[in-house]
Amino acid sequence: MADKMPAHGTFCWNELCTRDVKAAGEFYSKLIGWELKEESMTDMSYTLLKAGDKEVGGMMAMPPDVPKEVPSHWMSYITVDDVDGLIPKVTELGGKVVFGPMDIPKVGRFCVISDPTGAAVSLITLAPPE
Repeated sequence: MADKMPAHGTFCWNELCTRDVKAAGEFYSKLIGWELKEESMTDMSYTLLKAGDKEVGGMMAMPPDVPKEVPSHWMSYITVDDVDGLIPKVTELGGKVVFGPMDIPKVGRFCVISDPTGAAVSLITLAPPE
């Protein structure tokens, strides 16, 4: 995800979840000049987005179980020291846990939350570098 471990509270990754990976990839590569690099993961295909030699985000197909009314969308990830430890505080402060927490092998542990206004974001505790 990054060259060094991002600090707690900083945005560290942006990810596009889309119903048409090919069209979105063509759009952003032509618009911004991102290089697309396909990665195979155990249960899905994932496309890394690169600006020069730096990975700046990722893109994946929307899972089939997501309701049709959910549009393609970008998700930002905020680095936190302890995803699981923040779950009680999310609800205490009026937010909701929308998904997870869940492990991403070799990446870390994340969850998706919504704040009291309904805005969604992901929190992630990154795995230590190998």
